Amino acid sequence: MGFSSWFAHRPQKAVRRAVRSHRTDSVLAQAPLVTSAGDAWAFATRAELLLISAPEVPAAKGDTESRGAPSVVVHREWADVDRATYDTESNVIRVHWVDGDEPTPIALDGRRTVLPQVLRERVQWSVVLAEPVKLPGGRSARVAVRRRVDGELFSQVIGGNGVDLADPETARVIDAAEARVRSAAGLPA
Repeated sequence: MGFSSWFAHRPQKAVRRAVRSHRTDSVLAQAPLVTSAGDAWAFATRAELLLISAPEVPAAKGDTESRGAPSVVVHREWADVDRATYDTESNVIRVHWVDGDEPTPIALDGRRTVLPQVLRERVQWSVVLAEPVKLPGGRSARVAVRRRVDGELFSQVIGGNGVDLADPETARVIDAAEARVRSAAGLPA
């Protein structure tokens, strides 16, 4: 693949406009995605992850772009990402969210891209401190101090499968761990 072909595949104009209207800063990485419903792209900026889809529609006569109006499928800041896994065999990144939403699969189209590395770097950058927490009954959770792109620090509790954060004993253990990481980061406990 020559240097010029590396950059030859760009998102259509409507997708680029959608990115400009939703992002807070410049794009660090982008990648075309595999989809059966038209054009789809992933964009990583300093502040957030964007997934944009433009469905396939019949082209008007003389129209070089035969896509529908783009829609933003995912628009989340890096502090919303719990973790991501990248399967190099299938070329799929699976993004896991701190709020427990279903993981989002990002099926890359096989072209060279730095998106997996940028995604990893941005998620790691957002984590200031983290502490695993062992809970009664053999369950676990994590407490973390995270950073937003504007520098704001905040604490976050991520419960493992089956963790009831409303349980008084669980809440006591989590509160103590959260106070420790907040104090270590210079935040009020």
